[in-house]
Amino acid sequence: MREYLLLGLRLDRLSPGLVDSFTGDRALRRAVDVEPRPHPVALAERARLLRRELPGADLAPERKRFLDAHLVAVETTARRLAGVRVAFVDEVEAYFQVRVHPGHPDTYRRAHADLAELLPGPGTLAERLADHRARDEVPRRRLEGTVHALSSALRDRVRQRFELPPEELVRYEIVTDKPWSGFNHYLGGFRSRVAVNADLGHRMSTLPHLVAHESYPGHHTEHCRKEVGLVGRRGHAEQALFLINTPQCLMAEGMAELGLHAAVGPGWGRWTEEVVADLGLRVDGELAERVEGALAGLLTVRQDAALMLHDRRAHPDDVVDFLCRWLLVPERRARHMLRFLSDPLWRAYTTTYVEGVRLVRAWLDLRAPTDTVSDRYLRLLDEPLVPAALAEEVAAGVPRLPRDPGRPPAARR
Repeated sequence: MREYLLLGLRLDRLSPGLVDSFTGDRALRRAVDVEPRPHPVALAERARLLRRELPGADLAPERKRFLDAHLVAVETTARRLAGVRVAFVDEVEAYFQVRVHPGHPDTYRRAHADLAELLPGPGTLAERLADHRARDEVPRRRLEGTVHALSSALRDRVRQRFELPPEELVRYEIVTDKPWSGFNHYLGGFRSRVAVNADLGHRMSTLPHLVAHESYPGHHTEHCRKEVGLVGRRGHAEQALFLINTPQCLMAEGMAELGLHAAVGPGWGRWTEEVVADLGLRVDGELAERVEGALAGLLTVRQDAALMLHDRRAHPDDVVDFLCRWLLVPERRARHMLRFLSDPLWRAYTTTYVEGVRLVRAWLDLRAPTDTVSDRYLRLLDEPLVPAALAEEVAAGVPRLPRDPGRPPAARR
């Protein structure tokens, strides 16, 4: 696995930020940092060679499948860095093992109709939604305290369901001028630093999703359990490297987006209402949950915007207009979304949220009558699954039992 790790670390030299986290041998990273700058063509060829050698490697089938999928993604990244033009839809498929297609305006119109019923009154639907969001907004001076309260409440619930190392810890920081709303920086040793972008005006109905996504039971929880189980106990050294624009991103984002669904489930609005009430904040939890449910019908709009921008070469202003129309957001918010969609590193990444949610939700729903969502979610936390494996189970309509049906990897005591 050393060669795969070297390949990913060397790619990061060419495109800083591709390595989201690396908790493996620090000496390996130091060695790469002092090497001559690699050439992307050589890295693409190295990825192809490793793929050819993979069938003969003495590895379990699940590890071979994981590595093969990730070497395809790495090769594609290296080819693009070498100047090879790759069609956007093909690029997305190489990274994430999904083939993307535009959504349908009729789906968006139905979502608008549902929102109109939930938010009656004068003014356009966009104006009524903006008013609803303004009433729901967390005051900026209260943002950090609200994040900590939600994190503490979610952590308690998650630790009851999924064993975590006693020393695990998340530290939060409030930042500005970023293309994302939140970001988990996993530091290794069961520690994360989570940055929350204050520019976006976080709301009490969405902040629980963000905290669940980044921390409990999302990215932080996944990193901790994989560091304990896959890396520490089963020796899957490749799991110490998390690379942007690979299948593990779609898996991670899909499960993180459904983190609140796994940790709290239906009734999360009322739960949020109770948590923030202790801070003196008020939110109509039931309405918030119903509005967010209706907005889920607009899930694919941002992916449509990415297709417009990169596949159909639409003018950025037309993409902004599209986002404003269907997502019912002001131009300022749409241009912030465009910034993320236009970023060379992140341009394909929106698919991880859209197709990740659709695939992971379908897979979670495909569970035995005796299993809970938490039982199913635990497999995502602990196993080296790739999107194609989930898609096969969903297509077959029969859940596959875990490779080892015994007790899942326990946290170190």
